[in-house]
Amino acid sequence: MISKLPKVTESIFTTMSRLSHEQNALNLSQGFPNFPADPILKELLVKAIQDDKNQYAPMAGLMSIRAAISNMTQQQHNAFYHPENEICLTAGATQGIFSAIQAMVHSGDEVMLFTPAYDCYEPAIQLAGGKAIPIAMTLPEFSIDWEEVRDKITYKTKMILINTPHNPSGNMLTHEDMHELQQIVVNNNLLLLSDEVYEHISFDGRAHLSAARYDGLRDRSFIMGSFGKTFHVTGWKMGFCLAPKHLMEEFYKVHQYVVYCVNHPVQDAIANYIQEPYRYRELGAFYQRKRDLFLNLIKDSRFSFTPAHGSYFQLLDYSAITDEPDVDFARRLTIEHKIASIPISVFMNGKDPKMLRFCFAKKDEEIIAAAKILNSL
Repeated sequence: MISKLPKVTESIFTTMSRLSHEQNALNLSQGFPNFPADPILKELLVKAIQDDKNQYAPMAGLMSIRAAISNMTQQQHNAFYHPENEICLTAGATQGIFSAIQAMVHSGDEVMLFTPAYDCYEPAIQLAGGKAIPIAMTLPEFSIDWEEVRDKITYKTKMILINTPHNPSGNMLTHEDMHELQQIVVNNNLLLLSDEVYEHISFDGRAHLSAARYDGLRDRSFIMGSFGKTFHVTGWKMGFCLAPKHLMEEFYKVHQYVVYCVNHPVQDAIANYIQEPYRYRELGAFYQRKRDLFLNLIKDSRFSFTPAHGSYFQLLDYSAITDEPDVDFARRLTIEHKIASIPISVFMNGKDPKMLRFCFAKKDEEIIAAAKILNSL
């Protein structure tokens, strides 16, 4: 048998979470909150189930949630997406990313992405017959060299894939970045896939700059969002895709044969829940308090760091502690010190900047316990 993904092995998230469970360690590796969702949201889901909203939803999603997403995007980014034909609910953002790539990338097409990159991107490109063109971010600030991007564009380049706020670094693209991207995409007649699942989690007064805000980008972009990330319900696997009608028509063609539609009662619950905008607008302040708690507690440790600009991840540089490869150090921390993290070299084609990713979307007592361990190293 010839594998379609010969280089794909078990995900580092699966590996580290299993090791964490085996060692009874604090799991700050996989990116999920470990505190309860809002009881109001849970009650809305129960009500939807009890009201027998349990059959197939429309292929693109309930009109109520599509209208709510349209309103949210208009308020947040001054960009209108028509609920009828420019919004699609997805089984998490990962399915949306996969479907967009399958819809638009043909055999031999090149897709640029920036490393470290989330691990679902490249396999989706490969399954579409495309070729991923990785461009390493400039460390330690995790910035993008736009001249390198221009130099690597060829006649085969079809799409650029961005992620802001960025996983794993927590960095965010600036207005200058977005204008550079805008010029490159428009001048070269490219598509953009913008992974914005942490859009509501930004810190220190920074604004998330969606591709939806920029002329020329909006008409060429698939934008992915995640209610799982936003409302602390990652297990509900509820995401959405925004795209102009001519692109969404192609997206629908793939979506209908991958999942057809997604969870009806969850859609109904979220449609009602997001009628109150404060429920997503206050998310940045909620997570900034957790980030600040974590970093204040470890400020005198031997780890060094730049505070994350967004997302719920923080990178810690351990080069003052050991020169071990990050995979080895992450494994040793889990076994010997009972704290699990993610080594980022697995997202950087093996390049190892001696950094580990820690998720601070955790209960305060676990953040405090994690800091105690890290301070002891």
